[in-house]
Amino acid sequence: MKSKIYIAFFALVVLTVACQKADFESSYADPSKITATTVEKQFTGFLNANKWYVLPDYWNYFVVLRTSLQRWNQAVGWVNSDNQYIPPSAGLGNRWDTYYGFLAQYRELEKVYGKLEEVDKKDRRIYMIAATVYLYDHTQRVVDLHGDIPFSTAALLSTNGGDYEKSYAKYDGAEAIYAKMLDELKALADELNTLTVSPGILVGFKTQDFLNKGDVTAWKRYCNSLRLRMLTRVSGVASLQGRVNTEIASILADPTKYPVVSNNAQNIQINVYDLNTDIHSKNFRSGLEDWDGNVAGQKMIDHMKTSADPRLRVMFEPGLNAAGEYKGLDPLLDASAQTALVAGGTLSLYNRSTMSRNQFFPGIVITAAEVSLLMAEYYLKANNDAQAKAAYENAIKQSVEFYYNVSKLSNDATTPAPAATNDTEINSYITSAAVNWATNTDKLNLIATQKWIHFNVVQPVDLWSEIRRLDLPKFTFRDDPANTQKQPPVRWFYPTSESIYNPTNYTAVSGKDNLATRIFWDVK
Repeated sequence: MKSKIYIAFFALVVLTVACQKADFESSYADPSKITATTVEKQFTGFLNANKWYVLPDYWNYFVVLRTSLQRWNQAVGWVNSDNQYIPPSAGLGNRWDTYYGFLAQYRELEKVYGKLEEVDKKDRRIYMIAATVYLYDHTQRVVDLHGDIPFSTAALLSTNGGDYEKSYAKYDGAEAIYAKMLDELKALADELNTLTVSPGILVGFKTQDFLNKGDVTAWKRYCNSLRLRMLTRVSGVASLQGRVNTEIASILADPTKYPVVSNNAQNIQINVYDLNTDIHSKNFRSGLEDWDGNVAGQKMIDHMKTSADPRLRVMFEPGLNAAGEYKGLDPLLDASAQTALVAGGTLSLYNRSTMSRNQFFPGIVITAAEVSLLMAEYYLKANNDAQAKAAYENAIKQSVEFYYNVSKLSNDATTPAPAATNDTEINSYITSAAVNWATNTDKLNLIATQKWIHFNVVQPVDLWSEIRRLDLPKFTFRDDPANTQKQPPVRWFYPTSESIYNPTNYTAVSGKDNLATRIFWDVK
């Protein structure tokens, strides 16, 4: 019997995983061959459960993102087609199912941890803190796509002793989920400041943690950077503005107590070390390039060309027949004209050696540039222009450095290595007309534009959330004459499996299940 994924994800104990640690496969066994798990192994199984939505992979890029967020974010150029503003059902369903499998892994970790003696719980507390931070990061993204979701009672089939009827999950309100996560992340940030991890436990944590490699300080930075992202996301909600301002101010005022990601060496990301393991980006190529999914969009290329953005040559490459000129595809052209341009080889592509053919491309979670842009927005709204300007310009420098660093990781030589940039070129870009903080009155648009360029095809879910929240940058799209959905939506549908396998609980939210219901933080 096919059952809803979040109540019955195979009732698994652990998921087969592999990572960069040489002895991992032997220490983390096939779940079909073991009868018990441990907190350590279950933690890694949990991290592993959604890694292909962190590392760039075929299914996510080709099936989920290619015909949806990449286009609606105008991070790419594409040929207009019928029904182009409808979320892809196969991709939507798989992403949903993966999340609830991931949540089931977390519930199993809770279950295993809950059975420990108190002294063992104290020893292994770092595993639960880290897992909760990571869970809330990815839960935020699912809420930002759909709104209300099953959460507090979801993925509890194993905990409920296999009782299916007891395990059908209600939907929790999106705002309530955010409030719970923000409350707990604040508490975890404080707890991390007093937590002591014994040397023996830390050795195991460094082995099992393939995200931050057992670095407790990195988990502190991750926790507080995530808080900053989530607080900024809800900053337009009137009832939350007091909390937002107080908590962001406390984070930024005390970097010792509440450190955030502040340079590229501190980025939260899954690094690829060995292509012979299951931690790699080998499928990024087909995911982004197939069916011309890597064509550049006109608006981004024009902005970068006009302002002489030093990222242009490392992020993009000229078309084969473009004589070295960078050119993006106009989204307002009709399909026949667009098709001819794509076939003509004059359009720029995302730099294949930096991006899609770079098998060492890291799985990005949070970068220093994103954090600096969040800080810039806070200082701007707090009328602290000097600090806003400093954070904004720092973000640009961090973003430039990030993409040149990623390019150096590449094992591909399809595109010649870009010429190195320097401070003179970067500062010239920062003072160019469309980028200059001092001479532009719409400073929020400056911040939003830099988020758009930095996130591009690398962080599409975060980018779509920010575009909807800010209504910036401003984009124009061709109407779809074949569908009542004429323009990009403001949320995703729930997968059809919800109405089939969780009908009672789905009915309670069915009135919101359309493409026009805004997520609670989308108030502009």
